Amino acid sequence: MRPTAALPEAARREWGPLFSTVHGGLTRSRLRAVPMTLAAVGLTALLHVVQNQPWGLRPVRVLGSVRAEDPLWTALLRTPLSLFVPALDLPVWGALAQVLVVFGAAEICLGRRRTLLIAYVATLAGTLYARTGVAVGPDGLFGLPASDAHVVDTGPSAAVVGVAVYVCHAYRAWRTGAVVIAVMVIEVIFKNNLAGKEHLAAIAAVLILCGLTAWHDRRRNLPARSDQDLGVGSRSRSGAPPMRS
Repeated sequence: MRPTAALPEAARREWGPLFSTVHGGLTRSRLRAVPMTLAAVGLTALLHVVQNQPWGLRPVRVLGSVRAEDPLWTALLRTPLSLFVPALDLPVWGALAQVLVVFGAAEICLGRRRTLLIAYVATLAGTLYARTGVAVGPDGLFGLPASDAHVVDTGPSAAVVGVAVYVCHAYRAWRTGAVVIAVMVIEVIFKNNLAGKEHLAAIAAVLILCGLTAWHDRRRNLPARSDQDLGVGSRSRSGAPPMRS
């Protein structure tokens, strides 16, 4: 019995290839299919525990807290770890669940290296947007108030959003991707804060990656299409691209 057989027809069209890939990876390897995801969840949980100790907040801030007012190179050095430092004012279980589900699916579907690359690009886009927005000022297009320069900018949310959008693009889950983007836009409309705007910056950066990936895939497939047009041979294409690396 196919793993998608129990899904309604609309859900099979939207999530069938993605669900089959994730199900197959977990069936074959179980938790061995997602070692990077488990490490990310563990690191996020560990940093949460440490920063809530009387002695732990300062070391975590020094190593992984990013603010727009920080020197650029300091921010760039802290950005990779900042991805795993959960925000103090939000429930840590939400962050852990997001990382487990989204990173886990992406690790199986895209591979570890690509997942980490997309997560870092999304996080870096949010970090650089905050610096640019503060420099532009509140009166400019996409500008931010000067007070946002002091906001501690950590957490996996921008990376989670970016990775989710990329996976939806890779597996043609267009409606789900559109819903993720729409929710982030609504968040900015009703809760106009730095985090929401950084989510949109992360989405913009990942959409550029999606466009570059689609362009590269088209160029790579040109010779195969030309051969097919000439009757030299044919190639079968599945519903989900072989994204794993």
